[in-house]
Amino acid sequence: MMVKINHAILNCDKSSSMDSPLHIDTLFAQITDTHWEELFELTKVVSFTQKKIALFSGEKLNLSEKRPALHTALRNLSQSPILVNDVDVMPIITSVWRQIERCSHELNDVTDIIHIGIGGSDFGPRLVCDALHLQANSQKPEIRVHFLSNVDSADLARILEKINPQSTRLILVSKTFTTVETLQNANAVMQWLTSQGIETPELSKRIYAVTAKPQLAQQFGVMEKNIFPFWDWVGGRFSVWSAVGLPIALQFGFKTFQDFLAGAHAMDQHFLESDNHDNQPLQLALALYFHQKHHGVKSQAIIPYAQALQLFPNWLQQLEMESNGKTAGLDGKPVPFSAPVIFGIPGTNAQHSFFQMLHQGPEIIPVDFIAVREPMSNIKNHQDHHEQLLANCLAQSQAFAIGQGDPENLNQFYPGKRPNNIIWLPRLDAYHLGALMALYEHRTFCLGLLYGINSFDQPGVELGKKLAFPIQSAIHDPKSDLSLLNPITASRIQWLKKPFLKK
Repeated sequence: MMVKINHAILNCDKSSSMDSPLHIDTLFAQITDTHWEELFELTKVVSFTQKKIALFSGEKLNLSEKRPALHTALRNLSQSPILVNDVDVMPIITSVWRQIERCSHELNDVTDIIHIGIGGSDFGPRLVCDALHLQANSQKPEIRVHFLSNVDSADLARILEKINPQSTRLILVSKTFTTVETLQNANAVMQWLTSQGIETPELSKRIYAVTAKPQLAQQFGVMEKNIFPFWDWVGGRFSVWSAVGLPIALQFGFKTFQDFLAGAHAMDQHFLESDNHDNQPLQLALALYFHQKHHGVKSQAIIPYAQALQLFPNWLQQLEMESNGKTAGLDGKPVPFSAPVIFGIPGTNAQHSFFQMLHQGPEIIPVDFIAVREPMSNIKNHQDHHEQLLANCLAQSQAFAIGQGDPENLNQFYPGKRPNNIIWLPRLDAYHLGALMALYEHRTFCLGLLYGINSFDQPGVELGKKLAFPIQSAIHDPKSDLSLLNPITASRIQWLKKPFLKK
């Protein structure tokens, strides 16, 4: 398999091939020049350059599932050939772009779209639509996009009380089209729409599906022309660049979706072509790896100083911990450590929450600050708000790194030496958001190389799913044989089945 990288980004050339759209500041990373050089030497041990090229070339880096991990192809706006099993995949990707564009122009008289998916089918598009709600001009401001993921009926009820059933469309997103939570929610919404007077033939016209199993979507009742394909070489947590991102185009227009892809593509070019010493995703990965290895770091805080990025830590939690939270390495042997726990909320809220622990707790927890140079609203005095926001970001970064006070008075002592980086976006728009998300995707890939694991499978999510089926049957059936279950689980089910006495 080979890939030709075209340096031009069609109609979207906002940076040279090696320049990054973002600015990364690692001056408070608490890593000496000598240690940095040792870290860059480590990239040779893990064959970083060769693996990086293999990622973009479509080699089967997902060894357990014998698949490529070609999410970068989904934003390959140069449309240079990328071969999978000797077939160029760019024509089918381009075809889906055109399908998304057509759909973004067709939805007239629609007030509500319910996007039903979970995990990677939800986190990415939910983040983008939330982040751009002020920064992008909505193509269809009358459309409200609702994201439904949790099988908890309260999540569904919250949405149903807001929508107009006569002007609602559904987007069902499931790679396998067997995801239990998604199908449960889809059936519930369809039943509700039917109860509101939407006849079955009309209902089928209102449903769109995004899946790698189009035949199952058709069996479910989705019209063939309303099915948007994606492929088994796209991992769910890397799928927002595919038709999974359809609500982005429907809400903000196809041009905004293109800009989103273009920002990620620009970061791809930077990651692929820049020197290791200038490679931003690699720098972030090496910095975190250093502190995990030398300081026993087990968690990292991601703090966006932008309320619009409030869902970014949620998205990154899945990306990082589902990709790299593994016990076994590629050699089948235990690894000493893997993904840290990712957590975070926006600054300045975080300062009044868990920053106390970050400053004075005994555990060292690295922080990535994400900041935006330009103000993110047009309200009166927005510049004053933004200057205060950035001042807080810079002050916290300094306080973590430098510290202050007399160690003889521990209660008033800030020990400092808390590693942190600042990731700067020039502005918060679709292009730079795409670059930011791609930056962390590539960081995740680099960390996987350093850990010696497969970042593209997720076997750990399967056991709980399998156990849930017999447990659900036992909860539902009053005559179920609980002896077949774990005795503690069986006792819990017995407790659940007892009459609930309200006080």
